[in-house]
Amino acid sequence: MNQVPNKLGPVALLLTVITICLTVMAILTLTTAAADQAMANRFADSAQIRFSLEAEGQQFLQQADEQLSGGGELQDLPDVSAAGNSVEKVFEQEGYQLTIRLRPEGDSDYTVTRWSLEKKWKEKETIDGLWMPQF
Repeated sequence: MNQVPNKLGPVALLLTVITICLTVMAILTLTTAAADQAMANRFADSAQIRFSLEAEGQQFLQQADEQLSGGGELQDLPDVSAAGNSVEKVFEQEGYQLTIRLRPEGDSDYTVTRWSLEKKWKEKETIDGLWMPQF
């Protein structure tokens, strides 16, 4: 009886290639997940700042309502600057700027003529820590 030799060379080569491919895919998955986490954290930080400025703006409108209902004028609000016949207040936080401009309408009302939230753009050469996994 002749015994047929087992040829494991092609199978071993195939398993080696599959293992290398799976390892590369795992590394890419981990780095992409870390980059996604870094971008999500940056977005969460900016959203928190924007929402905080929006809340300050709403408080300012509440102060304006109280000022006008008490018989005062918009110019008497704290930290406002005159802009023609309107008043303007600027809120700043970590590079973001919320500008609110109110124009009086009669004795006890106003119109919001400007509500703009801006951030000064600065070019960065690199995005720090984006593709560096934080394990």
